[in-house]
Amino acid sequence: MSVLTTIAGVPLYSTVQEATAWARANGLTGYHTHGWQGQTGYMGGSSHSAATRTIMPTTTTTTTTGRGGSRY
Repeated sequence: MSVLTTIAGVPLYSTVQEATAWARANGLTGYHTHGWQGQTGYMGGSSHSAATRTIMPTTTTTTTTGRGGSRY
């Protein structure tokens, strides 16, 4: 694969085929373009926001409450 660069952690490819393969591998469809150093690069996902959502970590917070002993 020919990665030109990454933008917000998402690879920017030199071909549409590489971008759409990345999209499929990450549960997305389509591609969109970015300019980079005077050339057009292709990023997987139909929009930049869709592409960057795939790489953002999901944080789950769990709160546990309970009683620390018994009362008589």
